[in-house]
Amino acid sequence: MTKPPDGPPERPTLAYHDAEFLDSDEARPLRILAEYLEPLHAFRRQRVHDTVVFFGSARLAEDGPLGRYFAEARELARLLTEWSATLECPARRFLVCTGGGGGIMEAANRGAADAGGRTIGLNIGLPFEQRPNPYITPELLFEFHYFFMRKLWFTHLARAFVAFPGGFGTLDELFEMLTLAQTHKLDRRILILLYGPDYWRPLVDFEALARHGMVSPGDLELVRFVDSPAEAFAVLRQGLATGMEAATPAIAHSVTAADAPPGAGGGEP
Repeated sequence: MTKPPDGPPERPTLAYHDAEFLDSDEARPLRILAEYLEPLHAFRRQRVHDTVVFFGSARLAEDGPLGRYFAEARELARLLTEWSATLECPARRFLVCTGGGGGIMEAANRGAADAGGRTIGLNIGLPFEQRPNPYITPELLFEFHYFFMRKLWFTHLARAFVAFPGGFGTLDELFEMLTLAQTHKLDRRILILLYGPDYWRPLVDFEALARHGMVSPGDLELVRFVDSPAEAFAVLRQGLATGMEAATPAIAHSVTAADAPPGAGGGEP
């Protein structure tokens, strides 16, 4: 006959307190969901509704050969943040959002901080390059493991994207946003600015895509080239001021071809 154990059995660890389980393959859906819910919780607590997202290389040094773009990203972020602070409704502030690292990302966060504004960093864990810069508002700094969740949050509250010179990561982010806009997966028009025509035009020939029939001629209107902080700020101020009534977030409900606006460009990428 089996002898009963002495005393009651030890309680097992709750699943959501079990670090070994949470790091397992089986718990991957929970980790993905957490990378959605944590920023959502923080943005609601901090009353963040609208962002302007700056893309660009982490490798671009302030004193390097393309250093002008560092200085100009900083200046543009400062201008935008100062203007946003003058808007009548405190709930509708346009916060600068970046990938949280160095280079252009640091420049933009720094410019917003220069103006005394809050600023967002969506950092990603990488084996090199990516450490959070010191100019991000601590309550608005997030660490991501999954690129696709990070890109969701780039888009979720965005009113505009400004793409400075960058490499594969910047191209990935830019073309994801262009594809979402082209295929009407955003429920409002978002400004997409390419900063630095001397860099972007040789790199991506958008006119050739239309000429070869790979995109519609109307798709070329999704992007706007700018080449100075003053020019970029003027475009942003006009576009943001006229679109304040649009709802956030930007991610649309399920949209089909039948839902697209009449005469809209786009289609299959």
